[in-house]
Amino acid sequence: MSQPILLTLHLFAAIFFVGTVFFEVLILEGIRKPLGREAMREVERAIGRRARRFMPFVILVLFGAGIGMAWPYRETLAHPFDTSFATLLWLKILLAASVLAHFIAAMVLGGTGRLKTRHFQRIHISVFCHVVLIVFLAKAMFYLHW
Repeated sequence: MSQPILLTLHLFAAIFFVGTVFFEVLILEGIRKPLGREAMREVERAIGRRARRFMPFVILVLFGAGIGMAWPYRETLAHPFDTSFATLLWLKILLAASVLAHFIAAMVLGGTGRLKTRHFQRIHISVFCHVVLIVFLAKAMFYLHW
């Protein structure tokens, strides 16, 4: 598949995923206290059910396109400390792998009914920090040089 198509798929999936994370952290966390504990648990359950329906496909497109875009750089990635681009791309890949691990943990915990409010909050805040860094690195790879 061509790089422009992969980039477009990757960007749309990233917008969807990052937008969801931003909504959950910046909007939902702000209504936690006024809504109350039980109501918030129900909101979290409903969001979890909805996310389990479509988010796996978003993740599949996001990571599939990301791998496709990184493939031409495999020689560069073989030497991660030779260039600033390779170092930053490796950091981005490591953060993305961590986000995937967080996502899988949340899906497993949610699917087995063990996703508690504290897990929900911690996972989302961690993923939020990860995606902010990933977005920064996506641009920094092309503009920061040392």
